[in-house]
Amino acid sequence: MNMMKAQNLSRNSLLVRAPAKINLHLEVLGLRSDGFHELAMVMQSIDLFDQIEITSTNDGSITLSCNDPSLKTDEENLIIRAATLLRNRFGSEDLGASIHLEKSIPIGAGLAGGSSDGAATLVGLNALWGLNLSSQELHSLAAKLGSDVPFCLTGGTQLCFGRGEILEMLPSSCNSMAILLLKDPFVSVSTPLAYGRSKELYGSKYLLKESDFEIRRESLRKQNWLNLLDAANPPPLRNDLQKVVSPITPAVQKALNLLEELPGALSVAMSGSGPSCFALFAGLEEAKSALNQNIAEFKSAGFDCWCCSLISQGILLEKND
Repeated sequence: MNMMKAQNLSRNSLLVRAPAKINLHLEVLGLRSDGFHELAMVMQSIDLFDQIEITSTNDGSITLSCNDPSLKTDEENLIIRAATLLRNRFGSEDLGASIHLEKSIPIGAGLAGGSSDGAATLVGLNALWGLNLSSQELHSLAAKLGSDVPFCLTGGTQLCFGRGEILEMLPSSCNSMAILLLKDPFVSVSTPLAYGRSKELYGSKYLLKESDFEIRRESLRKQNWLNLLDAANPPPLRNDLQKVVSPITPAVQKALNLLEELPGALSVAMSGSGPSCFALFAGLEEAKSALNQNIAEFKSAGFDCWCCSLISQGILLEKND
């Protein structure tokens, strides 16, 4: 959707941009009492965006369309779930919305595309319906929708603990660093399967006590690379799920191998539960150069590819004229 269309939207409509994320650090600490895994992560927003057009209605219906016909647009979609939750908790039953999603973030990729879309729906409808909810109230709703949704609201660079919903904002430190991202469009990874396999293979080594969890959290907080994301002191990328996903997902291992061979790549990792993998570069020009020199090889290996900058914000509301 172009900016000309954005300018032609009526005043009961708006556009919301939902950025993808990568994991600069994903550490599986152990199991929580609720059955979820206790995590210690650093999440980072990137400038790969879905775009959502929302039009407010007063007929009580919430509908979703999408440019990608493979995406389910029923009650399972986080956009529908977010809109319904927001209306049921804070709105009136006659509030409705017609929503269109322009999907650019690949589906099932470990990039939190669905979570970011859900967060964007909360932000957009809070504005469009005039609910005036606080950031804290939106965070509470986001945590009910999914583990990554709270981070996606504000984005940037954040420490994420618990299931991912306990956030600690880091200094705005994005400079020119960028990534080259690879994803096989025909491969996806089940997040529950990835965590289930982690438990199966490494559960005997999990930490058991909250005090031990906190020691690991504090250790992560003290890492000096968190003070400034800089090519001179690049993040030592870590993803504990990578070691359980890559052996059973050839596309992940192939992507990692290709990325590790790129000149100028500072470090390489899988994002989230995969299968997307990325190489970190000092700047966007370096990432683009690596892409241009190797795009034929990436394509012949079956990968879609992107170059993305690290960005310091999450959901973005487009202004209407």
